[in-house]
Amino acid sequence: MDKLKVKIEEELRGLSGRIGLAIEIGTESFYVNNEGQFQSASLIKVPILIEGFRQSEIGKLNVDQLVSITNHVGGSGVLQLFSREAKLTMKDLLTLMITVSDNTATNMLIDRLGMEAINSSFGKMGLQHTALNRKMMDFEAIKQGLDNFTSPLDMLTCLKVINEGCYLTEESRAAALKIMSYQQFQDRLPGMMDLDKVFVANKTGSLHQVEHDCAVIIYNGKTVYAAVLMDQLDDVYTGKQKISRIGKHIYDYFLEES
Repeated sequence: MDKLKVKIEEELRGLSGRIGLAIEIGTESFYVNNEGQFQSASLIKVPILIEGFRQSEIGKLNVDQLVSITNHVGGSGVLQLFSREAKLTMKDLLTLMITVSDNTATNMLIDRLGMEAINSSFGKMGLQHTALNRKMMDFEAIKQGLDNFTSPLDMLTCLKVINEGCYLTEESRAAALKIMSYQQFQDRLPGMMDLDKVFVANKTGSLHQVEHDCAVIIYNGKTVYAAVLMDQLDDVYTGKQKISRIGKHIYDYFLEES
């Protein structure tokens, strides 16, 4: 990974903002401020997805249950445009929360799963710097100093829970990974990859001066777990470009090693 590390370090040089990065390929790793705590933005939706499937496994959540759309909120997503007569399954809400980062779906899931249960699951997964303290688009909570947080290393832990291990059943892991693979926001880590050649399951996050992405990337039997978190950015467009170029360096590394 030495050549990959050098290329990524070159990308980060001169970036006006704070960076946190964690990349693991097999037994090799590359970390920059990997335990730094960042505003999670929509990355918090990944551990919520995991908790949704966990509760489904123990019978607390019926993913096939039909629910009406309530408490429409703005920001990302499509449910804010749906009528209150519309009905979707809980699995539909999980899917929309990830694939189009739907805030209304996320808030409905937080209500159904329970904020306390979600936060408790973070500890069970081994997350050390992740907390859900508010719903999506809750600006009053932000004014009161309440926000959601995570770290690059915690996001890698979430990716591993979805792709391997025994925290979830194999069926749940496959379903969660499939949902993440249908991510519609692909302008960051996968942005410069040939997605016909490489499998990517990712989740982005954005706020004012904040750009994140985390991904499971699989090519030719090799798996990369990557999380790149940026905040305090003077130029979020440059931040997105940097994340895309980091993804391209990972992709090139795959091709060179195969």
